[in-house]
Amino acid sequence: MNKILKQSPILLLILATMIWGGNFVIGRAIVDELPPFTLAFWRWVVAAFVFIPFVWKEIVDKKEILLANVKFLFLMALTGVAGFNTLLYVGLHYTTSINASLVNTTAPLMIATFSYFLLKEKLKRNQLLGIILSFSGVMVIFSQGSLEVLLTLSFNIGDVIVIIAVILWALYSVTIKYHSNRLPPLSSFAASLVIGTFILFPFFLWENVIVTKETVWSIKSFGTISYVGILASIVAFLAWNSAVSQIGPGKAGIFLPLIPVFTTVFAIIFLGERLVWFQVFGGLMAVLGIYLATRTREGSKKREYISKAEQQIS
Repeated sequence: MNKILKQSPILLLILATMIWGGNFVIGRAIVDELPPFTLAFWRWVVAAFVFIPFVWKEIVDKKEILLANVKFLFLMALTGVAGFNTLLYVGLHYTTSINASLVNTTAPLMIATFSYFLLKEKLKRNQLLGIILSFSGVMVIFSQGSLEVLLTLSFNIGDVIVIIAVILWALYSVTIKYHSNRLPPLSSFAASLVIGTFILFPFFLWENVIVTKETVWSIKSFGTISYVGILASIVAFLAWNSAVSQIGPGKAGIFLPLIPVFTTVFAIIFLGERLVWFQVFGGLMAVLGIYLATRTREGSKKREYISKAEQQIS
């Protein structure tokens, strides 16, 4: 089986994007049973218990490096593990899974934008045009194609929360790029899972003890936690990184727009969501913007850390 998968990087990329696309749908489908902090907390508990045994030897061997970079690992956990995913689940309480996945497509360009301001990386003309076009597409989605909504800034709160989540993800990704040579990727990812779980724990208690949001434990909720904890957090991560190691981040990055495609298909089939014109128009603008921004050799460098950023996306 492993030999077959190693010879099929395209299948691995399709598998990873399909799982990540399904995460938006399952996060929307479970809103009446699992509140967002509870879902995020148990996601990373499961992911940590499943993933850590496989990298335990590396964790022990690299413990001095990990301890020396605990501040970076905390930032990594705060933004990429606890922050991004929790806000995504909060946003899905107020917006559709299709909208959330389309807004999420701007992540690569958010990363490029923050790299320009924080890492002083240059932006070429086509990259700037791609960023403008992509964000214009997001504004079409935000405004639902209405000029009145745009002028009055009467946006759906769920869409706003998702874009804040994407901003956190971009900051996480840029931080990874800046510190990429300091830490071993697998053990640092495992450490961020543990730290992120501890960050979420007080919010989990707040949600269940003080706010007393109802948590319904059922086959559906257990299945959801298993999906996001094992498939979305680990299986997709390993599939993506395996494919990237075989064909490179540039070619792998071409498959990222499949995430909203899978989300849309699953949302229509399982949630009964409807794909409307402003989602199609805005989504196409966003994807075209990504294409413009990443079609050069410089863009390929950006995709290299975009691929790293996708290791635990959604």
